[in-house]
This record gives sequence, structure tokens and C-alpha cells, in this order.
Amino acid sequence: MRTAPTTIQSLTVARLDVPLLAPFGISGGVQDVARNLLVTIELADGTRGTGEAAPFPAFNGETQAGAEAAIETMRSWLEGADVRAWRAIAHALRTSNGMTGSARCAVETAVLDALTRQAGIPLYAFFGGAASALETDMTIGTGGVEEALIAARAILARGITTIKVKIGAGDLQHDLARLVAIHGAAPESPLILDGNGGMQAEAALALLAALRERNIFPALLEQPVAGGDWAGMRTLAQRGGVPLAADETASSAAHVLRLAAEEAAQVVNIKLMKTGVVEALDMAAICRAAGLQLMIGSLVETVLGTSMSVHFAAGQGGFVHVDLDMPMFMAKNPFEGGFIQRGARLDVSHVTAGHGVVPRG
Repeated sequence: MRTAPTTIQSLTVARLDVPLLAPFGISGGVQDVARNLLVTIELADGTRGTGEAAPFPAFNGETQAGAEAAIETMRSWLEGADVRAWRAIAHALRTSNGMTGSARCAVETAVLDALTRQAGIPLYAFFGGAASALETDMTIGTGGVEEALIAARAILARGITTIKVKIGAGDLQHDLARLVAIHGAAPESPLILDGNGGMQAEAALALLAALRERNIFPALLEQPVAGGDWAGMRTLAQRGGVPLAADETASSAAHVLRLAAEEAAQVVNIKLMKTGVVEALDMAAICRAAGLQLMIGSLVETVLGTSMSVHFAAGQGGFVHVDLDMPMFMAKNPFEGGFIQRGARLDVSHVTAGHGVVPRG
């Protein structure tokens, strides 16, 4: 039987360790190096596709070693599979024991990159062609008041206006002082507050009330309570007075269905690293049907993973909130190609096939 040109001939996994310019902190911990993975597949006709896994232990407990082991368990099955069956491949990954979200993302990204490179179309067109560019916010991690003030000024100097602030790592007064300082430095900037599950609902409500007293009205409150705190999410969605985004609570299509049914959020932050690409497509479809706003986010990803997210969200269209800033925190870029950034704008319109990213050298 003749092998199809789109058959996966080989799969390789390599560790991708990229230092950050400064430690990046969320409520669950701090990371100073992106300990990621690079997955490369080669098709029978020589076409190559690449994908990135970016596990973030402080976010969901995933590790580089765990993601690597999960991919290795599927190697023998993946070698010989046809990338044209990309949804069947995604289903096999989803049902594999021990498979992590970041591992699924890496393999599915590499599969779709190879498929669209072989077909000669860019991924934003594959995903729908609605657009080919997005405008991102930029994040201020946990830390002190002076650090936050310096970071806010630096973000504005980049030409980025929407500022995302990590909260929940200290007490209410600490968060309040940081937010007041940031608002003072950037009074016209929309503020997104992200707790990464480090708060209780009543504390989040108290913080919002204190901000209102100072005429500070956040544009969005993201996941202040733990991912499994459905009661807390419902309380904040109904009483917070600010649109509530689910992140850790939205780690599957089933979770999005429940969020809609329980009216526990108004926005869903879709991250390809949480679920893989194909389940993220399902999540976006449910959001549209249920009237939940779409947000695209990322973990500690290089230009490779970020470019995939730009293609995914721009190509489909309708993503109201964009948080794809992590390459700006990297001390080096191990890749060529990908999105072009001008200020807040991330543009992939120049990409002619796949996601447009290739390893240097």
C-alpha cells in the first residue's frame, strides 16, 4: 500500500528552555525560565510542522517532564497517522491516559502546521479567514507597588494601552495600592484584574468596592477564585458589577457548557495550552452559541505558541479580549518568523503557509 504524502514519518520532542527577562509571577508562584517543549513532525513528502508545549506548574501543575512523557507514549501511534485526519488524532490524544493539555496543544499544532504547509495555506485562513491581526494587552505580574508603576509606564511606552494586572498574591491592601498606582500612571488604560484562583469571592468583592470608591472601574475581572469554586464564580458573576472571565474554571468544553448553564461567567478565556487546539475550537463554538464573550490567552509561550493563538483567534474572529504578550517577557527568541508586532498589534497577514514559525539554525 502506497504511503500518502501527508503521513507522519517521524516525530521528535526536544526540551525548549528559554530564560525570561525577569521572574514572572502569578498568585500560584513565580517562573524565571520557560521550560517548554518543541515537537517536530515530518511528513512522508518531507514537509515539517512544529508545535510548542508550555506547561506552567504554578498555573495548573503541569510540568515539562510530564508533558514530554505524555507525548512519548503516543509516538508509535502518531508515526504512521495521516495529518488529514487531524480531528481523529486530537480525539486519540484526548483519550490517552496521562495526556496533558500542553502536550495535546504541541502535537495538534505541529499536525495542523504540517497539514497547512503541505496545502500551501496560512493557518488563519484554515481557521476561517475572518481577520489576520489582533491587538493584545500586556501583563504586570505580582510584585511591589514601585515595580508595578515602572511596568505600567513601560507598557504605555510600547504603544500598548490595555493593562492586565496579576492580583491575589498578597493581601487586599497590597493589591489595592498596586492598582491605584497603575491607574495613576495610566488613567485612560482599561485594566484587567487576574487572580489566577488565589482569592476568595468576598475578598474579590471587597477589592472591587474599594476600587469603585476611588473611581477605578476595571474592564474585566478574571478568575479571582479557585477553578473548582463554582459558587464563588456564580457570586462574582452576579454581584461583582464587572464582567467576569473564567480561566482555570474553563479547562474543557464541558466546563464551558456548565458556565453557561449556571451563569457563572460572562467571558471565557480560551488557552490552547489548557486543552489543545481542537477542544478549544469546541469551546469557542459553545461560547458563541451561549452568548459568552471570547478571550484568547496563553501561558509562558514563545513566539511559536503565541503565533498559533493569533492564527486561531484572528482567523475565527469575535475574540473581544486578547492576552498574548508572553514573547515580550522572553530574553531570547529561538525562532524565525511568526507574527509581526507593532505596538499592541500582532499581525500574521504575511504568513503564506502554516503558522509561519521555524526554529533558528
